[in-house]
Amino acid sequence: MRYRDDDEAVAIANNSQYGLSGAVWGTDAERAVGVARRIRTGQIAVNGFGPGDAPFGGFRQSGLGREGGGIAGLHQYMEPKAIGMPA
Repeated sequence: MRYRDDDEAVAIANNSQYGLSGAVWGTDAERAVGVARRIRTGQIAVNGFGPGDAPFGGFRQSGLGREGGGIAGLHQYMEPKAIGMPA
C-alpha cells in the first residue's frame, strides 16, 4: 500500500476497528520506532523483531483483554504497547 509520508502511513494503519498487532519496516530504526509508537496496536514489531515475552493484548475490538507478562490490577485499564527492534 502506498503512502505519502509517515503521518499518512499511521493514519492508514489506525483506520480500523481492530488493533491486535502490527509491524513497521524501515532503514532508519529510530524513525521506524517513532512510527511504531503512534500505531494503536497491542504489540508491534520493528524490522521483524517482536517484543518477546511482553504482555499481549489488542486495542479496540481486538483481543480478550491482556495476558502474560504479569499485568494485574490497575494495569488492566492501561493500553500498554510493546515495541521490538533489533539490538
